[in-house]
Amino acid sequence: MMLSSINNSFEQDTHDVDANCDGPDLDFLYADVDSYQNEIAELYSYTEFSEFQMNVKAFEDQMELYDLPPNWQKQDAASQRSIVMKLVDQLEVSDRAFRMQAARCILYLAQGCWAEVQSDEEQHQNTRDNVIVLYELGVFSSFIDLLNMEIETACSPDIVAVKITNVTLVDSTDIRVILSVLYIITETIRDEREKGSEDYKQLAESFVQEINSPLPDGELLAVKLLGMITRFCSGAAPQFPMKKVVLLLWKVSLLGLGGMDVLKNLKNEYRVKVGLDPITEDTLEVTKCMRASSPPATATDILENQYPKRNFKRSLMKQRFLDEPEQIDMDQMGNEGGPNANNGSTSTGSGTNTGNGEDELSQYYRPFDDPSASTSGNNSNSNTATANPNNQPSLTQAAAAPPAVQITARLPWTPKVRQKDIDQFLDISRNKFIGYSLIGDHESLAGLPQPIHEGFKTLQRHMYVSLADMQIKKEEDIARNPISTHEDEIKLTPAEILYQAILPNLPQYMIALLKVLLAASPTSKSKTESINIMADVLPKKMPLTATQSTKLTVDMGRHKEIIVKAVSAIILLYLKHFKINHVYQFEFMSQHLVFANCIPLVLKFFNQTITEYVNTKNSIPLLDFPSCVIGEQPDLSGDSFVYGGEMSDKPYSWRNVFSCINLLRILNKLIKWKHSRVMMLVVFKSAPILKKTLKVRHAMMQLYVLKLLKMQTKYLGRQWRKSNMKTLSAIYSKVRHRLNDDWAFGNDLESRPWDFQAEECTLRACVDRFNLRRYPEATQKCGAGGNNGTAAQNAENAQQSNMHATGNGSANSGGDRDTNGYANGGSSGGGTAGSGQQQQQLHDYGVEGGFPSDEILTHSDFAFFGHSGWWDRKVELTDYFKANYAVWLEEEVYNSQTDWDAL
Repeated sequence: MMLSSINNSFEQDTHDVDANCDGPDLDFLYADVDSYQNEIAELYSYTEFSEFQMNVKAFEDQMELYDLPPNWQKQDAASQRSIVMKLVDQLEVSDRAFRMQAARCILYLAQGCWAEVQSDEEQHQNTRDNVIVLYELGVFSSFIDLLNMEIETACSPDIVAVKITNVTLVDSTDIRVILSVLYIITETIRDEREKGSEDYKQLAESFVQEINSPLPDGELLAVKLLGMITRFCSGAAPQFPMKKVVLLLWKVSLLGLGGMDVLKNLKNEYRVKVGLDPITEDTLEVTKCMRASSPPATATDILENQYPKRNFKRSLMKQRFLDEPEQIDMDQMGNEGGPNANNGSTSTGSGTNTGNGEDELSQYYRPFDDPSASTSGNNSNSNTATANPNNQPSLTQAAAAPPAVQITARLPWTPKVRQKDIDQFLDISRNKFIGYSLIGDHESLAGLPQPIHEGFKTLQRHMYVSLADMQIKKEEDIARNPISTHEDEIKLTPAEILYQAILPNLPQYMIALLKVLLAASPTSKSKTESINIMADVLPKKMPLTATQSTKLTVDMGRHKEIIVKAVSAIILLYLKHFKINHVYQFEFMSQHLVFANCIPLVLKFFNQTITEYVNTKNSIPLLDFPSCVIGEQPDLSGDSFVYGGEMSDKPYSWRNVFSCINLLRILNKLIKWKHSRVMMLVVFKSAPILKKTLKVRHAMMQLYVLKLLKMQTKYLGRQWRKSNMKTLSAIYSKVRHRLNDDWAFGNDLESRPWDFQAEECTLRACVDRFNLRRYPEATQKCGAGGNNGTAAQNAENAQQSNMHATGNGSANSGGDRDTNGYANGGSSGGGTAGSGQQQQQLHDYGVEGGFPSDEILTHSDFAFFGHSGWWDRKVELTDYFKANYAVWLEEEVYNSQTDWDAL
C-alpha cells in the first residue's frame, strides 16, 4: 500500500507551472545558520506573545521581593551577580510556582531586559552582557537540572493519561521557558564565538567542553534532547515543544561538533595524517562562482519573435523547463545564422555581431564565473567568449571559431578517477590487446600500445584517493589479519563521543527525526500525521476574528518551516561529521536512515511546486522578537496587517532555501556510489520531481539536483536521454567529470540489478563487524544481534524486497503499508513494524514475529537478512539438546556424508 501510494503520489501533477521563469539568480548565500536576529526570532511562536509580559511581571515581583528598583540596568555589576545567585538558589526550591517565577525572571534577563530599552541594538547588547553573567554563575547547569525534572514529570503515566488528547500551548508552558533560556545562552555563545569576540573566547571554550562532556547523569545533552524527540514520537510525552527541542539540539550539535569551516579543516587534517594531499577545491566556494542555469527559449517565443503574423501548430506544443526538443531552436536560429556563417561575417576577431542567434543564446545560457578561467578567458576580445560562454553549438559561428582549449577551461571542477576505474581500464585493455589479465597488478603496461600508455598516465594524474578509501582499506586489513595489524588508538573527538553516546539507540533516533520531518513537510496531510507537532503553537482558545485566523495560519506555516530547517540541518551535520571521523559510522547512520524510508520522504517533500515553497514567506516582521515588544506597537488589524513577503526586500525565504539544499545534500550522501539506492530513485520516479527543482535559480541547489539526475541517467533509458538533452548539457557543464564514467549511456557493468541485494548485505556486514569490534557493549544494546534490531531489520527486508521487485521491472510491489509509513520503520522501542503485506513477506521467508524460524533458517535466510547480526544471536540451548548433544554430533556430523560437488 505504501509503495503504491508513493508511486501514485509521484505520478501526480509533476508539470511545470511556468515555463518562462527566467529571472535573476537568488542572492542566497549558504551558511551554517541565518543571522543571529533571525535565529533568535524563530525560537518564539507568534502565539507566545502574551508570555513576554509574564516574564516582565516575574522580574518586577522578584525585584520587589529583594527591595530593589525593577530596573536591571541601574544595578551595578556586583548587585547584578548577587541577584542572579539568589535566582539560581530559588530554582532549587520545591514549590513549583516559586521555582518557575525565578526561571521566568532569568529568561527576561537572557532576552536582554527588553522593557528597559528603545532599540534592537540595546536589547542585543544586554543579552550579550547578561549571558556572560548567567553562564559564569551556573545558570546553564541549573536549567539542565530543571529540564531533567520536567522530562521525568512529563513522562509519568498519570500525566500522559491526562494530556494524551487536545494538547495545546498551555501544557508546555514551563518546559518552553527552560528550553528558551538554554537556547538563548547556546546561540549567543555560538554567535560571539563565530565573530571572534574576545569577551567570549574563554567562556566559549569552556561551554563547548561542557556540552561535549556527559552530564551528571551520564548522558550528553544532545542525547537527552534526542531522547525527548523519541518520547514525543512514541506518544509518551505529546506536550513536548518540538520546535524548541530540535532548535536547541541543532545549535548544541553545531557548537559541539563544528560547522563548515571546522569540517573542512578536519578533513584536510585527517587526510594529511594518513598520507594524502589536502583538498584544494571546496564545493561551497566553487558554487559561489557559478551562475544558475536559465530556462532556454521556448519554441513559442522564438516563432512569435521571428514570424509574428504566422501561426505554427508546433508553437502550441508544451515545452518543459530545460527539456524541450532542440530541433525547433536550431532550425530557427539556422535560418538567420546560415547566410552569415556562409559569408564568414561572424568573426572571432571582429567587433561586430551580425547574427541574432548568439544574442538569443547568451540571453538564456548564463555563464558561471569560474576562478580558473578568469585569467585566461577575460583577456580575450572575442565575441564568442562572451556571447557563447558555455560553449554551446551555434550555427552562426565559423567552424574553427571556438578553440578546443577553452572547453576545458570552462569546467568548474578538476576531473577525478578512482583506483577501481584505473584497474578496470587496464583489465579491459589487457584482455583486448594481449588476451590476459593480471589480478592485483595496478601498473604493468607490457605489450600494450602507446595510446593506452598515455591514457593510463592521464588517469593516474587525475586519480583521487578519498579518506573513506583509506579507512575502508584499514578495516579490511584488520579483518584479514586481526592479530598482526595494529589498530590506532581511538581518539575521542567530539564526533566520536557523540557516536558512542547515540549508538545504542541510533535506529530509534533516526526514525524519530524522520517522523518529525514528515509531520512538518508541506506535502504531509494532517489526517495522516501520526504525531502533533503543533502542540506548542495552538492556543487554548481558537481565534475568533479573520485577522487572528490569518495570523495563526501564518504562524503554523512558519512553525513547520522552522522544524524542517532544524531537522534537516541536524541530519546533515551528523552525516558529515561521522563520514570524516570514520566512514563506517557514516554508513551505519545512513543505512538506518534508508531503512526508515528517508529517500522517499525527501522525494515526497520535493513533490510540490518548489518555486512557491522557496518564495513563500510565512512571517510577520512586526510580530518577530524583539520588534514585537520594543517601541510603540501598531494595531495588527485591517489595513495595518502586513505580511513578511510584502516588507522583505528578498524574493525568497532564507530558511526554505536552506532546508531544500540540506535535504538535497542528505539525499546525495545517502545515494552516492550506492547502486541499490540509486535504483530507489528510479523506482520512485524521482526524475520529473528533481527536474522541477531545477526551476529554482540557485547554482548550489541546481548542482545537487543535477548530481542526483546524473546518478540515475543510465537507468532511465535512451528515450529519456534523447528528450532531455538540455538537462544532460547542464550536468556536463556543472557536475564534476569522472574519467571513464559511462554515466550517460548505461553500459556500466555495475548497473546490473541482481547485484543490489548483495551490495547492501556486504556493506551491512562490514559495518556490523566494525561496530562489534570497537563498541561491543553499545552494539549489543543497539540490537545488532538482539531484540531491538527488529525494526531496522524489517525495514531492511522491505527495502531489499523493493530492490528485488525493481530487478524484475516492477515499481509497485514493495509492500502494502500506509502512506504514513515513510518514517515508520518501527516503533521507538524497536518493536516489530509493518502491516499485513510486510508480515506476509516475512512469513514467506519463514519469519515469525520478525525472527527466522529455527526449522528453516537456511543460507537464503541469512542472505535475506543481510548478515545483520544473526550470527551473533544469543541462543538458549534446551536441556534436552545439551543432554543429547553427543548423539546429535555422531549422527548429524560424523556419520553424515556430503557430496560437496552436488552441493
